[in-house]
Amino acid sequence: MQPGKDLTSLYQEQGLRLTRPRRVILEVLAGSTDHPDVIELHRRATEIDPGIALATVYRTVRLLEDKCILERHTFADGRSRYELAEQEHHDHFIDVYSGRVVEFRSDEIERLQEEIARAHGFEIVSHRLEIYVRPLKKRRRQRREAHGSKPDR
Repeated sequence: MQPGKDLTSLYQEQGLRLTRPRRVILEVLAGSTDHPDVIELHRRATEIDPGIALATVYRTVRLLEDKCILERHTFADGRSRYELAEQEHHDHFIDVYSGRVVEFRSDEIERLQEEIARAHGFEIVSHRLEIYVRPLKKRRRQRREAHGSKPDR
């Protein structure tokens, strides 16, 4: 998505009709700080307008993806999740317990990827980095339980 552009004007610039359901879906997407799937988008949209059909959300998401307004991610759980297409590159942590997606950016990781690609005779044209994680607290608790230790107080 172009910096400084709001979704409504971007939508209209693409020559798309901005119906009430589409406006609500755009509003939900613009307010999302996570990576919702279509079912979650539908749930949020129907809180605003109960008349929005699930099929409308599917069609709108597909249209927004085709116009490069939305970016689709399919993580290990197999669900397609969406975020607004952005100019700035970022990577993702995916919590294997909760499915929560956390965005991050690391210049060091980007530098290392470039260095490794060059060492193998390549130039990176595009990439996605998804790192599957679990909270450290759960990990420590699981280790203790596996060894029969008492929890720390």
